[in-house]
Amino acid sequence: MEDPNNATHKDETWERRVLEKLAQDVLQEQRARRRWGIFFKALGFAYLIAVLVLVVDTGSAEKLADGRHTAIVNLHGTIEAKGEASAENIINSLQSAFEDKGTVGVVLRINSPGGSPVQSGIIYDEIRRLRAKHPDVPLHAVVEDMCASGGYYVAAAADNIYVDKASIVGSIGVLMDGFGFTGSMDKLGVERRLLTAGENKGFLDPFSPQDTRQKQHAQVLLDDIHKQFIEVVRQGRGKRLKEAPEIFSGLMWTGAQSIQLGLADGFGTVDTVARDVFKAEKTVDFSVRENIAERFAKRLGADMAKSLALRVFGDGPAIR
Repeated sequence: MEDPNNATHKDETWERRVLEKLAQDVLQEQRARRRWGIFFKALGFAYLIAVLVLVVDTGSAEKLADGRHTAIVNLHGTIEAKGEASAENIINSLQSAFEDKGTVGVVLRINSPGGSPVQSGIIYDEIRRLRAKHPDVPLHAVVEDMCASGGYYVAAAADNIYVDKASIVGSIGVLMDGFGFTGSMDKLGVERRLLTAGENKGFLDPFSPQDTRQKQHAQVLLDDIHKQFIEVVRQGRGKRLKEAPEIFSGLMWTGAQSIQLGLADGFGTVDTVARDVFKAEKTVDFSVRENIAERFAKRLGADMAKSLALRVFGDGPAIR
């Protein structure tokens, strides 16, 4: 005869198994729904970003209207290969501006502390080429807050330079900056172990004592680039430039002072140059702009580079 207690235990075991199975099925279904929900949310977010990139910020120049106009190209910020004011971006903008049939004149609007001598030189050379190719299309530089070092290097290629009386102009010089950590390392008891193939491969290493010969060689490099800068300014400004030793010393001046020294030609803004000089009041901005995706990718890349950086090096030459 079957034990009633045993039968009751079997029933409870069976019910427990059924409940556990139902609970597992419910959990699996919830997990599946959650995964699909995340997938569709991500898909919707990606679609939204794509729409914004295509519709809101395409990165191209402003749509052109028919008729005569003044073309504007902005050079804002540090001049560097991976920045907004890279030679590639500025040159693409300038080429589009010069080649447009409705362009009466080009205004290069500058607000820059300077930057790479190489990038500045590339822009300068291209401006000279475009001016020779399109002799009927003048290019004037309009300085806003600052046109220093590499910014002025570029401006020197313009037909004329217009400033505000309080603009900062000049800084015709070159620098190479960095840090030396040998004293701090001695205090911390840190030993520098640097292995090189080539006696100067560790050139100006910030963790090693400064080498006199390397310092002298660095000065030769700076002096040579400075001579190139001076030659460019003299070539661009010609007889308008007042020959004074302090002009090429790295000093900066106000816009009013820069006119007296021949570094600039007069006071003016984008609007006054377009209206009074080019006689084409309508303006069209040809500046190349990064779209949202490019800005996000660059920012992400920069943040990752900073977080993963293992060594600290001094900067190379900069016209700033």
